[in-house]
Amino acid sequence: MRNKFDRQLEQLNNMLIEMGALIENAISSAIHALEEQDIKKARQTFALEEEVDQMERDIETLCLKLLLQQQPVARDLRLISAALKMITDMERISDQAADIAEIVLLLAGTPYIKKLEHIPQMADAAIKMVTDSIDAFVKKDLKLAEAVVGYDDVVDRLFDTVKNDLIALIRADSANGEQAIDLLMIAKYFERIGDHAENIAEWVVFSITGKREPETAE
Repeated sequence: MRNKFDRQLEQLNNMLIEMGALIENAISSAIHALEEQDIKKARQTFALEEEVDQMERDIETLCLKLLLQQQPVARDLRLISAALKMITDMERISDQAADIAEIVLLLAGTPYIKKLEHIPQMADAAIKMVTDSIDAFVKKDLKLAEAVVGYDDVVDRLFDTVKNDLIALIRADSANGEQAIDLLMIAKYFERIGDHAENIAEWVVFSITGKREPETAE
């Protein structure tokens, strides 16, 4: 019975890795679409969002099967419970990548009011947080999970930089206002992605230690 349970836990890990790869691709597609004003890449983000939604349903089904059929002990119960919470944050990350892609479609063909610099840096930081949080779960790496939680400060500082730059552009010329707001929304979505990755890392900490901090994203 335990051998079967361990195989199913391994399946859970593999599915989480696959779902993590999908949301990394969604973020990458969204930022590529933004930088290159690539409509095809923007639409690819929507397709990835649908795949993530299906993965969430599949993982949820597996977790519920493990809970109902295997009657896991405390540590395994924490791990499965954490996985259920993690996939909610992962699904929201894909939603926000799709939200970014929607704005990219609105801006298609319009020159940007400034060179994109800090928003792509936010995307890179967010992808790192997502990758590391999933790795921390699979490897049961407490230090890596805690490092992800701390790394959210990097994303927050970049958001403040983007916000201040865009506010300065609006003050310089009110005609910049509409696009500045769109770019600020994109930066805000990346900030939220960082918050959700932080949540994932905190659930990893919970799965290992049994301790859980309040969630930082909705």
